[in-house]
Amino acid sequence: MVRFSLFLIEDEKSIRDGISMALKSEYDVRAFAAAEEALDEIRTAPPDLVLLDIGLPGMNGIEALSRIKDLYPDMLVIMTTAFEDIKTVISAMKLGAYDYVLKPIVMGGLRVAIQNALETIRLRKEVRLLQENYLKENLPYFIAQSNEIQGIMEFITRAAQSADAPILILGETGTGKELIAQAIHYRSPNFKGPFQTLNCAAIPKELIESELFGYEKGAFSGAEPLGKRGFIEEAADGTLFLDEVGDLSLQAQAKLLRFLENGEFYRVGSPRKLHIRTRIVSATNKDVKAMMDEGSFRHDLYFRLGVVTVHVPSLNERREDVIPLAEHFLILYGTKYHKKFTKISKSALKALQEHHWVGNVRELKNLIERGVLIGKGPELKLEDMGMGMPGREDIKGLAPEAFLPNEEPVIPPEGIDLAQAVEEFERRFIKTALKYAEGNESRAARLLGMNNCTFRYQRKKLL
Repeated sequence: MVRFSLFLIEDEKSIRDGISMALKSEYDVRAFAAAEEALDEIRTAPPDLVLLDIGLPGMNGIEALSRIKDLYPDMLVIMTTAFEDIKTVISAMKLGAYDYVLKPIVMGGLRVAIQNALETIRLRKEVRLLQENYLKENLPYFIAQSNEIQGIMEFITRAAQSADAPILILGETGTGKELIAQAIHYRSPNFKGPFQTLNCAAIPKELIESELFGYEKGAFSGAEPLGKRGFIEEAADGTLFLDEVGDLSLQAQAKLLRFLENGEFYRVGSPRKLHIRTRIVSATNKDVKAMMDEGSFRHDLYFRLGVVTVHVPSLNERREDVIPLAEHFLILYGTKYHKKFTKISKSALKALQEHHWVGNVRELKNLIERGVLIGKGPELKLEDMGMGMPGREDIKGLAPEAFLPNEEPVIPPEGIDLAQAVEEFERRFIKTALKYAEGNESRAARLLGMNNCTFRYQRKKLL
């Protein structure tokens, strides 16, 4: 059976000895006559619970409570006082005291207060253990050696302890902002609730409100007959990740601000006010401060979304993470595609370390996936990733922008047939994908991010 430890801080010897004698058979009790002495011990060997007298000589109980909470915010403290001084008791409770007991102390009442407090500790420990076991299977993680990412992970672990404080993640495309949002969710008290993602840039501005807040039946033309719950409701008691939050319309921003301030919202087409508790984690790769200056993003929403702000460095700013990430993706995709890759060649490692990453981790991930698909193994070579092919030195993984010409397209005075130009563009990529995949349609389809049926249709249509 687990024995809980208890520190008793009481200046009156008779009371101190009496309580110690009464409780020592149930708990490991250490008694102190002064707060200063007890604080020294709390720093080095924190107990499960503290019984603290308010009216101490020297450092009084209120100041001692404040010091204890600075050291260990979650430590449970029960105050004892010789008289019911409401102002003093209120001050103690505001500072985080768990409970208080009046003198003269009745041991039955004190035991009940202690048992209630220790039950809270037991439940906390059970939840923490449950969360740790849950995270073993669900925790998103970063493959990183850099101090920058290690610092971010430590920071978000602390920030995640709140269940509802909004968090804003800033960083370039492909740096792993959604992964950080997931890490926040699974480290928070909401970890067993849903994690929902809404990409604000992927939804037309006129539909974003109905997607975010839901709508009632008949709210607009094309609405589902029974109405629809929005993402905020779907994420109740969990986390809603708003990706590319900078793309929200000003009207949607106003409604999101209202929800952040009081948890209230209305479905589109409904007069009924709803109240939901969920944490909002948002992200953007845009310069939000510049958007505020030009009036396309609300100042008050920015400060409300960014109660806690996380800046994610680009891969170019943390190059020591490139090789560990590449090796991780090599194992990941080797397993996925049932191919035996054991290492990355020296020339490929050098190229990866020197490469300028436009698409960040996403670009690196796509580059390694392409190499595993194309390469024969067991060593991933430069040419497998398309980085060592004659005339192809500028390839940047599978990031779409890397395959497009940098210069503006030439349009003759008489104009062009755009549909025909797009067909020719698609035809060239399908032919190239088949070449890389050595004629294997399934592999070629994966290289282009298409399903097999669509690829076969396009191949028949264009080749």
